[in-house]
Amino acid sequence: MNTSMDVLPDIEQIRAAAARIAQHARVTPVLRSAALDALTGAELLFKCENLQYGGAFKFRGACNAVWSLDERKAACGVVTHSSGNHGNALALAAATRGIAAHVVVPEGAVRAKVEAIERAGAILHRCAPTQAAREKMAGDVQREIGAELVHPYADVRVMAGQGTLVLELLRQVEGLNTLITPVGGGGLASGVAIATHALNPLVRLFGAEPSGADDAARSLAAGARVTNMVPDTICDGLRALVGERNLEALDRYQVELITVSDAETIAAMKLLWSELKQVVEVSSATVLAAILKQPQRFAGRRVGVVLTGGNVDLDALPW
Repeated sequence: MNTSMDVLPDIEQIRAAAARIAQHARVTPVLRSAALDALTGAELLFKCENLQYGGAFKFRGACNAVWSLDERKAACGVVTHSSGNHGNALALAAATRGIAAHVVVPEGAVRAKVEAIERAGAILHRCAPTQAAREKMAGDVQREIGAELVHPYADVRVMAGQGTLVLELLRQVEGLNTLITPVGGGGLASGVAIATHALNPLVRLFGAEPSGADDAARSLAAGARVTNMVPDTICDGLRALVGERNLEALDRYQVELITVSDAETIAAMKLLWSELKQVVEVSSATVLAAILKQPQRFAGRRVGVVLTGGNVDLDALPW
């Protein structure tokens, strides 16, 4: 049993992760837009993880996982399954330690993201475009070469690494009383929830989820993890079903989920490009779409808005 996927991190593990990745990860900026503040009636503070090393927040978790390994395990390399940013992040993180990274990529993944994984130096393994196929092949590679499995969102080391952005954000911004992230597998949302609750339990937590992949919202409503949903959304980074432990964190720390349509998300993506002058991918735009959809829940509040990634295929923009 992989114990790294059986528990949730605590604040001390998140602090240790921050120290571990400090010499490798970037301190990403917080940006403001007067136009977007006026449009939403809130003070929006955009944490630009699209400017993180590798173009996404995923580098935090991957880097923490890689540098958590002892020398013997590290020598065998790491393996994961990913349609994009996590695979790229793990390959980049592995390169900082000079070890091999094996990435299982499903057919049909976004071309620009697959090319980024290859450029980062990963050894690619192709599989059918199903969660079961991804997990089986990653398990096969793990057994064959002894590589350490670094799950995209259910790994405690990954969650702890993602939570480090909260430590950074709360140093950069005073008076934050609300925080929103996208929700896919839940690695970011759970790490952020744990860190935020430990540092300031009065901060209200939100998650934005595509309506075509709203398994986390359905799971919270049902009181049990929904696993029979087939995601149908343009938000390729948010198609994964929420992990069991990740869902536990969302429930425990009372993360309020808002679902948004692909059309609402694309409109928000355009606004971020035009008003914030940031290239963000469509999954990132769910957070602004959620605020625009339910502005009454954010009006007058000081909101940390996590922009998760900027790896966009410029030859296949969604508008």
